[in-house]
Amino acid sequence: MSIREELLEIVRRDAVRFGKFVLASGKESDLYVDLRKVTLQPRSAFLIGSIIFELVKDRPVDAVGGMSIGADPIATAASLVAYQNGREIVAFLVRKEKKEHGTKNLVEGPIRPGLKAVILEDVITTGSSTITAIRHAEEAGLKVELVIGILDRMEGGKPAIESLGYEVRTIFTREDL
Repeated sequence: MSIREELLEIVRRDAVRFGKFVLASGKESDLYVDLRKVTLQPRSAFLIGSIIFELVKDRPVDAVGGMSIGADPIATAASLVAYQNGREIVAFLVRKEKKEHGTKNLVEGPIRPGLKAVILEDVITTGSSTITAIRHAEEAGLKVELVIGILDRMEGGKPAIESLGYEVRTIFTREDL
C-alpha cells in the first residue's frame, strides 16, 4: 500500500462524515471533513509530511505554512520530514487577524523577506482562506511558489486560486472520498 493510499484510509475512517452541515463559508453541504482528526495523529502527520516533501523536494522552497489552525500541524509535519531528508524548510503560520500586542505580526515563524514559500491548506472549499494566507505571506515578503491542499472539495476553490496565477496541487479530491 502506498503512503497516499494509507493516508486516504485514515482520512476516510477518521475525518469524513456525511449528513447535513454548514461549512465555514456558510454553505450547506452533505459532506464534512475534519482533517484535524488526521493531521494531529503522529502516523498520518508523518504521511502528510512525506507526501508534501515529495511534492516540493525538487523545488527551491524555503518555507511552508498557511492559515492557522488548519495548516499549523501540516506545516510542522512537512518541515520535520524535510529536515529528516536533509532539507532545511522552516514552518510558519498565518494569523486570521493581527495581534494587538508585541510585534503585531500576521505571519509568525522564522521567516524573512525573499524566502520562497509553499502555502498549505487542509481543506480547499471556496479558496478564500487560502487566498488570504497567500496575501498575508506576500505582505510579509515571502514569494509564494505553490499551494498544496490535502483535500479539494471541488467547490471552486482550486480554480479561484489558480486564476490568480498560483499552481495548486492537492493530495485528494472529494471524488477520492
